Amino acid sequence: MSASSAPPVAEHLDVLVVGAGISGIGAGRHLKTALPSKTFAILEARAASGGTWDLFRYPGIRSDSDLHTFGYEFKPWRDEQSVADAPRILSYLRETVAENGLDAHIRHHHKVLSASWSSDRARWTVHVERTDTGERTTLTCSWLFCASGYYRYDQGYTPHFEGRERFRGTIVHPQHWPEDLDHAGKRVVVIGSGATAVTLLPAMAGTAAHVTMLQRTPSYIMPVSKNDVIANALKKYLGQERGHALTRRKNIAQQRFVWSFCRRYPKAARRFIRRVNARQLPEGYPVDEHFNPPYDPWDQRLCAAPDGDLFKAVRAGKASVVTDRIATFTEDGVRLESGRELGADVVVTATGLNVQAFGGIRITVDGEEVRPSDTVAYKGVMLSGVPNLAFSIGYTNSSWTLKVGLLCEHFCRLLAHMDASGHDICRPEPADPAMPTRPFLDFGAGYIRRAVDRLPRQGDRMPWLTSMDYHSDVRLLRADSVVDPELHFTRAGAGTEVEGEPGTEAEGEPGAGG
Repeated sequence: MSASSAPPVAEHLDVLVVGAGISGIGAGRHLKTALPSKTFAILEARAASGGTWDLFRYPGIRSDSDLHTFGYEFKPWRDEQSVADAPRILSYLRETVAENGLDAHIRHHHKVLSASWSSDRARWTVHVERTDTGERTTLTCSWLFCASGYYRYDQGYTPHFEGRERFRGTIVHPQHWPEDLDHAGKRVVVIGSGATAVTLLPAMAGTAAHVTMLQRTPSYIMPVSKNDVIANALKKYLGQERGHALTRRKNIAQQRFVWSFCRRYPKAARRFIRRVNARQLPEGYPVDEHFNPPYDPWDQRLCAAPDGDLFKAVRAGKASVVTDRIATFTEDGVRLESGRELGADVVVTATGLNVQAFGGIRITVDGEEVRPSDTVAYKGVMLSGVPNLAFSIGYTNSSWTLKVGLLCEHFCRLLAHMDASGHDICRPEPADPAMPTRPFLDFGAGYIRRAVDRLPRQGDRMPWLTSMDYHSDVRLLRADSVVDPELHFTRAGAGTEVEGEPGTEAEGEPGAGG
């Protein structure tokens, strides 16, 4: 073959980050500041950065965590709103991109199809499709960092509804909200009781004729203040940096207290939430029918109602909650199993997400396909038997980004250690192959239960447990050494694995010691 006809050499990068949402942007910033000599790119399948906060466009979309903890530790949240709407969050994320020079690293319209690892070459070969042109390209990288979250962007979850095709109105899923949908003066039925439904009800009630939240099972809903008075005072008198840091510590402690109290004293927590709900609702309202779930608090995530907006809409008569099951759609609404019919012009199926591990990327290691469900998560950041692949999954019991930040720090420390020790390959392996395992996300939400057999597992001990405790993770991911007996390091072509020795990390390694 002549030199002119030789295939082009694929571009090689030290790190390839998949996804330019809140996790991918955070990973890019950590790489740029902690490891400035590393080459990296952030591949984003969509035309814009921001992930969830750019994808979802339904009315009222907002966070259900405070932005002092949902935002980044390194970038203060300056807005007065603590529980913020999507435009404010998106502005914050894009400010982060601009301030850290990440625009040059983000490649839009780049969807990763597959990634294959070669131990001989100590690199990933990544196949990418341009979503705007259909062109396919190949990149190679030393590390793959999956920051794509855990649900499908192209498809929400909608169960089968009998008679759906008969309905003469509009049916819409929140994940695919039409820009031209006008619900003003119309009867709206929102099917679901999770965070999306709890957000949609008050947001649509302002202009709709009436909004009904139709739920099979109630959720725990708590009013929270949209503006954190203490946070705003701290930032005013101590400055943005110190005020943000103190507010963050306050809110981390508060989240942990609420979760721990609910898990330790579920009956008392249930009574407290019911009492708060009853005070927010009209006198004589059937609280136990519509706001008393059959499970304990934090078996599933608690829903937040900023400034009690959902309860205000119910008190004003603009919205209502119905607990029942759908028998069938009719031409003009839905008929329930109780025989009652709810008239509707618009039906919103806020019925959940479809979980997808690692963005649906097909992963192979030395020719063998990796099934995530056959792997065990190591420190919640790597997979057993899979070299040089990291991923970011946040907390389910507090702000997502709290864990993502720690994972990114740990990842950068790990790369710095490998550079210092001269290793190319890093592979976690359980010392006991027969170690008992359980689902990676031990969480009762429907979207997790539907996908549990497609997700990695977790073990029965550290470092194979999926921690949901921030302070434990600070010790594990920030303060402790990256060296571990069950994390094996090799050099390309060396053929033998070595375990790192405690104390071999480079002095002054980024992030060490917290």
